[in-house]
Amino acid sequence: MRRRTILGGAAGATALTVLSARPAAAAPRTPTGSPNAPLNTLFNTYGNTGAGWTGADSTYSTPLPDGRRLWMYSDTFLGPVNPDLSRPLDTPFLRNSMIVQDGQRLTTVHGGTAAEPTTLLAPASGDNWYWIGAGIAVGGVLNQTVVEFGRTGTGPWDFAWMGTHLARMSVGRLNRVIDIRPLPSGAEVTWAAWLQPVGRHVYVYGVEDRGVSKYLHVARVAGRDLRGRWEFWTGSGWSTVETDSARVMEGVSNEHSVTPWRGRWLLVTQDTTELFSAKIVAYVGDSPTGPFTGKTLLYTTPETGATGTYGNANVYTYNPHVHPELSTDRRLLVSYNVNSFDSDDLYEDVTIYRGRFVDVTLA
Repeated sequence: MRRRTILGGAAGATALTVLSARPAAAAPRTPTGSPNAPLNTLFNTYGNTGAGWTGADSTYSTPLPDGRRLWMYSDTFLGPVNPDLSRPLDTPFLRNSMIVQDGQRLTTVHGGTAAEPTTLLAPASGDNWYWIGAGIAVGGVLNQTVVEFGRTGTGPWDFAWMGTHLARMSVGRLNRVIDIRPLPSGAEVTWAAWLQPVGRHVYVYGVEDRGVSKYLHVARVAGRDLRGRWEFWTGSGWSTVETDSARVMEGVSNEHSVTPWRGRWLLVTQDTTELFSAKIVAYVGDSPTGPFTGKTLLYTTPETGATGTYGNANVYTYNPHVHPELSTDRRLLVSYNVNSFDSDDLYEDVTIYRGRFVDVTLA
């Protein structure tokens, strides 16, 4: 029920590492997008019951070792839901939550108890909060990035980024946290937008948010454990110094994805070169560090603005990403989030504040 403004910094150099010698990456041709009815129906039906989760944003996912799927969310409303699909004004509101999907069965995971639910992951300071970033399950442990924010004033947008952390949780008991420890946070880059295993590393995608301008950064960690040694892409090689991290490109959203695609790498993001854009776009790179080129429109979100499906100028969309475990080279499953600048809208209509799923077919 938000969106972030995070400051950033960067630049540097070290030894050259060549990852690819391919010709320039080819952009997707004539993509077409349409709503994924099964997933949209599954989550809408569950949310409308008011039995747990009724709406949230972020909408990350990761497969679990036992075949179930985990969905990770930031600001979350729980039930109940009124018969007219409005929310009671005293409905529980959490800073993050998760849903475990087992076939067609969804189960909400939060802290506290069913009678007195609390945010699943919370910093030691009661005045601050965590929003969810990307996460991956490694064996029986979920490696979940979280981004800490704190208040700077009394207004709805008076908050600031405080740092990025790694929460480790047992896959078998997700409401039991093993530990939470800091991740690199010295260059004003939030290293939580996306995690992508690549060979012997996990690549970590971060965003330097300057408000109007948002820049992509790339890091990597050896193995699959994010507690290991980090290296930062300088534009020509890797450095262990975070402030050497280079701006890879401008125009990404705070949440996005970078996934393997036809032997190359597909970056999917909201087009933040336009203010409150309804466009979800893709770029292609020859390596996981880019450069990413060939900007291609994948989908225009129909909910946005006064001419959108809600007929509401306050409604906007943001932070798409691909769900690679549910995608192929020819069809991407992409989620994005829907919100309103007027929080009253979220109480009057529970259907607004939920992730949407679309299938994007690529030629």
